[in-house]
Amino acid sequence: MSNIKERAALVEKAAAAMGKKVYSGETPKNTTFRKDLQKVQSKVVTLEDAIRLSGLKDGMTISFHHHFRGGDKVVNMVVGKLAEMGFKNLHLAASSLSDVHAPLIDHIKNGVITKISTSGLRGELAKEISHGLMEEPVVFRSHGGRGSAIANGDLHIDVAFLGASSSDPAGNASGYSRSDHAKSICGSLGYAKPDAQYADKVVIITDDLVDYPNTPNSISEHDVDYVVLVDSVGDSSKISSGAIRDTKNPRDILLAMNAAKVIVNSGYFKEGFSIQTGSGGASLAAVKYIREEMIKRGIHSSFALGGITAHMVKMHEEGLIERLIDVQSFDRVAAESIKNDPFHKGVSANEYASADEPGSAVHYLDIVILSALEVDVNFNVNVLVGSDGVIRGAVGGHPDTAADSALSIIVCPLMRGRIPCVVDEVTTLITPGSTVDVVVTEYGIAVNPRRPEIAERLKEAGLKIVDIHDLKELALKSIGVPDPLPFGDKVVGVVMNRDGSVMDVIMNIKD
Repeated sequence: MSNIKERAALVEKAAAAMGKKVYSGETPKNTTFRKDLQKVQSKVVTLEDAIRLSGLKDGMTISFHHHFRGGDKVVNMVVGKLAEMGFKNLHLAASSLSDVHAPLIDHIKNGVITKISTSGLRGELAKEISHGLMEEPVVFRSHGGRGSAIANGDLHIDVAFLGASSSDPAGNASGYSRSDHAKSICGSLGYAKPDAQYADKVVIITDDLVDYPNTPNSISEHDVDYVVLVDSVGDSSKISSGAIRDTKNPRDILLAMNAAKVIVNSGYFKEGFSIQTGSGGASLAAVKYIREEMIKRGIHSSFALGGITAHMVKMHEEGLIERLIDVQSFDRVAAESIKNDPFHKGVSANEYASADEPGSAVHYLDIVILSALEVDVNFNVNVLVGSDGVIRGAVGGHPDTAADSALSIIVCPLMRGRIPCVVDEVTTLITPGSTVDVVVTEYGIAVNPRRPEIAERLKEAGLKIVDIHDLKELALKSIGVPDPLPFGDKVVGVVMNRDGSVMDVIMNIKD
């Protein structure tokens, strides 16, 4: 048998044929104790160094996630540093923006941020943009639409800055920490995952740097370029802020009970059904009544989807829901559950709701309960622009789940104060009426004419079925015809359909 030396000529021949070099005969080996080596080869740098090393330039796109919701500190921290470093003309692509991001107003006025892509806007920032603050309109996408746009290159991210409750020096990051020094928890990092996967450069920002390996992790070291340690990435107590609320409002409770009755009698309430509830008080309250019916009838759900709440966690722990698929933990109970329960799975926005992904969870969703600011006589829904014309909400997963579920239910009061919620035409089209099946109000239930079988089942169950035009007329009879909104001639927002087409525009409100 030949030895290595005798095969040298053959090795050279093989290397030449492959266009490769011949092995030199020496492989360097580092014998440093590996915990010490981590410190030497660490990706850990300061925020300023991470920005410089990322290659960020004026005019590029930066991204953020919103899993800390009203408690987020990362957006303001990073954009403040970018302003300090003199950056201009940046495109801010956040999964959503809220009240806490009001400091962005000054950064827009100073030219640091000149474009925004997001799912939602709230608070003073939304108000200022609604009145024409920005030269370019904000681009609004659903959560699934944003994931698809990132994956297909329609929304290209140059540098992603992603807050995490823990990370090791290599960049394995998570929305919770198992260390004794944990400062924050947000649970799922579903909206950060597409950014981590597709951005040119990824910066993890954490307030708990732990030893390698930080497992299980939501974001892999292979997608991470730099890690930044800061005092705090977010206030976990404010995850449940905004639209995530329990309700004691009698009207909301009535709406919840009616929604539950629709579900129970829809034909989809049977062993193995899947469900998602939206963020409104009534839709969340409906879970209580669904639970009671599940116990009474001995029915179990195969999975609950979406933004997971304590209510869903409780039902899962009781054995009523087999699996939890979580793109965003809506409260601390849900965040702790995803940390400790192997049957509570965090998924990316694409795994959750992308129209382009055959395996997206929404394709397997039976029932979704959603709230609305407005519904019109064609079953179109607005969840983004308020009755005063000011942006005050988020597209979220509303159009994604309505389109892909077997049964979509909108829970909406007939009026809020002196404002009609069932109207002739929605102020802004967010979810097309062709994807909406049932509208539940305190004055009756309207079923889309596209779903006559649902109407028949509900009638047989003794539920009050009404024509949606009659609901609109009842609202107008009670409060009269509202004055037209004082819209100007400037486009301040563009609403994208989840397939990437332009669906509507939002006009400015005159001062």
